[in-house]
Amino acid sequence: MPPSLALLLWLISLVALLRYDPARDSKISMALWVPVLFIFITASRNPSQWLGGQLGLSAQALEDGNPLDRIITFSLILLAAGVLISRSFKWSSFFQRNLALVAYISFALMSVLWSDFPFIAIKRWIRDLGNYLVILVVLSDPRPTEAVRMVLRRLGFLLVPLSILLNKYYPLVSKQYDVWTGADYYVGATTSKNMLGVMCLVIGLSFFWDTVTRWPERKQKRAKRIILVDIALFAMTASLLRTAHSTTSTVCLIVGCLVIAAAHTKIVKRHPTFLKVLVPATFCLYLILSLGLNMNGAMAGAIGKDPTLTDRTKIWSFLLNMHTNPLIGTGYESFWLGSRLETFWETSGVGHLNEAHNGYLEVYLNLGLAGLLLLMGFVIASYRTICKRLKPFSNLASLGLALWITMLFYSVTEAGFRGGLMWLMFLLGGIAIPERAVSRVRSIVTLDGVGTVERVASLPLGATCQRR
Repeated sequence: MPPSLALLLWLISLVALLRYDPARDSKISMALWVPVLFIFITASRNPSQWLGGQLGLSAQALEDGNPLDRIITFSLILLAAGVLISRSFKWSSFFQRNLALVAYISFALMSVLWSDFPFIAIKRWIRDLGNYLVILVVLSDPRPTEAVRMVLRRLGFLLVPLSILLNKYYPLVSKQYDVWTGADYYVGATTSKNMLGVMCLVIGLSFFWDTVTRWPERKQKRAKRIILVDIALFAMTASLLRTAHSTTSTVCLIVGCLVIAAAHTKIVKRHPTFLKVLVPATFCLYLILSLGLNMNGAMAGAIGKDPTLTDRTKIWSFLLNMHTNPLIGTGYESFWLGSRLETFWETSGVGHLNEAHNGYLEVYLNLGLAGLLLLMGFVIASYRTICKRLKPFSNLASLGLALWITMLFYSVTEAGFRGGLMWLMFLLGGIAIPERAVSRVRSIVTLDGVGTVERVASLPLGATCQRR
């Protein structure tokens, strides 16, 4: 098939999916397109790269950025802020419910004062402020569960078929080569195979979650059609993930799916404490085995990776020996700039990287132990927020729990807390939003797209109740 014809068929299929999706809800706010576009850019490529810009790295490009990218990103941030203002979002209540997150963001802003590149640091802080605003646009929707479903579905419709199309018909756009071995690999609509992997992880989790939550209504005609679409997109995502050869994302997807499936069993719904303890205990056990007993290499070999985790242990050792300020770091998003970046590229022997391939180390390099402790405070607070949604049971709680544990595992070998797609999804599951924003709609609303219930003012985010 000629590439131009394949592109046309993809475009027609995309319009058909968006227009005739059986889960489509005419009551969903058009404002949700703001987070969809913002997350799409985060998960794939910057606008300048879609228009033919280079995907490669250069020290100067990392410092300067691109004017077109800044304009589009800033416009989406302004639109998100405008949506929240129009909804009379209760900022004071939000700050009270998310003190740990506010403390972390505030410290990141304060770190601009000791950054070697304060202007770049403040620009990146403002850019990353958009992460929080677009997620609040989703969660402050009068029907947050349906808003989350629709945003994730639209992202899946946009990213997965497009990546398959680019891999098959536009290899000049989607194929890259290893600088050392010359081996080729596909990146789809993203900029690297690791980004393709995390995109598949998030989209795969979202369609699996949607299938499980709708499974009790599978005999109903509409629910059956939705589940069939979910299964088809999940299969496409799994195939794409296999192409990405991302072991980290594959393992995290399996873990996340197991957590979602477990959360929806009858026994866990009746006794959620078991799952509340099991999820963090699993990660603690991993830390004991990998760090305490030095079994990291053995566990890596068990899942098909080399003992150095594809040279990640070499990267970590080199970075720790660069002797940054252990207490406050180098300043927000300031480590991979200037002479430090050039020194790493010239002497590390691991290629032109601009991340530590470890989310915890990445935060330590930029914000020191102080920033890392504040981040861990938010991680703990977000877990408490998610656990509160397990009783009474909320469909969003199972997704949030899966995203929480996958983020912790993912950040062991990737920079998960750096403001990319995984960080956005982590915020989606872990942010606590004001009560009035959740319970604003008191009239008859849809229960996960099937049946009707009466909204109760004290109902937690995304919680369900019995039909009337």
